[in-house]
Amino acid sequence: MEQIKTENPLGYKKIPSLLASFAVPSIISMLVSSLYNVVDQIFIGRGVGYYGNAATTVAFPLTTICMAITLTIGIGSAAQFSLHLGRKEEEHAASVVGNGCAMMTVFGISYAILAEIFLPYLLKLFGATAEVYPYAFSYTRIVILGMPFLVAMNGLSNLARADGSPLYSMTTMMIGAVVNTVLDPVFIFVLDWGVAGGAAATVIGQVCSFVSAVLYLPKFKRVHLKVSCFRLRKQLVLRTLTMGMSNGLTQLALTLVQIVMNLSLVYYGGRSRFGSDIPLAASGVVMKTFTLLLAFVIGINQGMQPIVGFNYGAGKFDRVKSTYLHAVGANLVICAIGFFCFQVFPRQIISLYGKGESDVYYDFGVMFMRIFLMMSLVNGVQMISSNFFAAIGKPVKGALLALTRQVFFLIPLILVFGWLFGITGVVAAAPVADFCSFIVVLVFIVKELKSYSTRQA
Repeated sequence: MEQIKTENPLGYKKIPSLLASFAVPSIISMLVSSLYNVVDQIFIGRGVGYYGNAATTVAFPLTTICMAITLTIGIGSAAQFSLHLGRKEEEHAASVVGNGCAMMTVFGISYAILAEIFLPYLLKLFGATAEVYPYAFSYTRIVILGMPFLVAMNGLSNLARADGSPLYSMTTMMIGAVVNTVLDPVFIFVLDWGVAGGAAATVIGQVCSFVSAVLYLPKFKRVHLKVSCFRLRKQLVLRTLTMGMSNGLTQLALTLVQIVMNLSLVYYGGRSRFGSDIPLAASGVVMKTFTLLLAFVIGINQGMQPIVGFNYGAGKFDRVKSTYLHAVGANLVICAIGFFCFQVFPRQIISLYGKGESDVYYDFGVMFMRIFLMMSLVNGVQMISSNFFAAIGKPVKGALLALTRQVFFLIPLILVFGWLFGITGVVAAAPVADFCSFIVVLVFIVKELKSYSTRQA
């Protein structure tokens, strides 16, 4: 009994309760993180109008690129950290943490500088029309200032979770979201700062969460961090980038999809009764709403990662398989609820973000939500599976699955369906791509799980 108490609970606690203890705080953290964008969208939509909503849609690819950096470093570091702990290599695990912190600093600041320099060109690339551009520029030039803090905040949150402190990770994210939610109406309505007010509230919230995340560094439970740990090491940098590649590529692919989608909506929308600006604004509302469902999926992902990584490193393959299956099961239940809401209450959901100028706005928004999210029931399976392969040290397979839906299927289908069927074809490309990528995922994951029956724990 004394020996069991000194072991890492990741290796012996029951999987359902263990997954819940890690996933629930992670889900709350991701929901809170998603609220940064959703709350801004709601207050900006009500305070500025649908041009404000369109502006945040145009600006959103910059945030997804930032999240690609964050997830690559954060999940890549956390995956290595868990694998080293499973092998009882505490010194290597400590080096991973310090190297990850150095990477967050360098990459976060570099990205903010580059984004600021090329901002006018990027906004046009992301689909800003002449009417939307002033709002998008005002919003984004402020949001960029918070991106280094966003990278560090989320990266450290992943490491704290892998260290066995999911509640601290959750609290860190909640602090910023509460600050953002309180300041949004003050800056937008009371001070009348418009979209700039929403951006300022977001940045202040991110800084508050960053401070909380940094305070965890001297509190690590599984390793002892020294000053020498906090320097870049070429081998660890490459390994971190490789381990986090599938998550980063997922976000980068999502960015590419957003760009292609925005440009297609503007182009084909301008040739339909909807016009160019309404599809841009309404699609942004739908996609921001979808991030709330994705928050559950990513939270389950993050909760699964340290359990899978530790047990795979320890050779306990039955626990690895059980964790994956429980994660997928929880995902399917949650996505079924999301699917029901998207199909039954689309107009009510869209109206939360402010009133449209006409019924045409709602006509497009309802159509977009129902068709674009038709296969949301199985969206999470691909994300969980790609992250699963990254967590067990097989990042190439994880990256391949991460790219399947966005790059191999969705972008080509948007282009082809748009050419054939116009604006409706652009919207219909998503469920077709979702179904095709789900089939590919099943082939990979079934083969992987079958291999565990022949391996000794």
